[in-house]
Amino acid sequence: MTAIRLLLVDDDPLVRAGLSLMMGGADDIEIVGEAADGAEAEVLVDRTRPDVVLMDIRMPVVDGLTATERLRAREDAPQVVVLTTFHADGQVLRALRAGAAGFVLKDTPPAEILAAVRRVAAGDPVLSPTVTRQLMRHAVGTAADMRRSRARDRLTVLNEREREVAVAVGRGLANAEIAAGLFMSVATVKTHVSRILAKLGLNNRVQIALLAYDAGLLEEEPEEH
Repeated sequence: MTAIRLLLVDDDPLVRAGLSLMMGGADDIEIVGEAADGAEAEVLVDRTRPDVVLMDIRMPVVDGLTATERLRAREDAPQVVVLTTFHADGQVLRALRAGAAGFVLKDTPPAEILAAVRRVAAGDPVLSPTVTRQLMRHAVGTAADMRRSRARDRLTVLNEREREVAVAVGRGLANAEIAAGLFMSVATVKTHVSRILAKLGLNNRVQIALLAYDAGLLEEEPEEH
């Protein structure tokens, strides 16, 4: 089995040392570098080609949000997991919109951080339904109506089935749960998700969930089939 190549990014050397000790003990994870800010992270991504970047948000020089936006804009972008001390930090929400695959709290148990890295490397976002709702509530503001209008306009490119899948993704359901609820195969769900991402110009399921929320689709009751 090929080891997951992991880059650690945090301006606190003690945090980096702790993460390195914790993550480096896993047989399936290889730490390919450590960076103290977003600018250094970009250089190391070019040099080490990590699969996953564990990214702090608040750093000097280039912060984690800017670095996440730059890294996820690349053609061969690594997955990014945001490190934070807050459950519903506004900057975390911006990082998710920029393409981060999810976030973990700095006081998360080591086993859960390891699991998060593995999940993201496998293509699954690290965002539980509970955390999703916290972030969604945090996103509500004075520009909500304008954001809803723009989101609904974007979603017009989806057909009815794709729209149903997008809503299910927004509710935090896994592919198997979506398949059971919409009476289709898991393979078909994956195909619909890929088409949704392509049509909307998004790069992961978290962004689908955020767009579905912005459009107000998650406020509607699930339809019975």
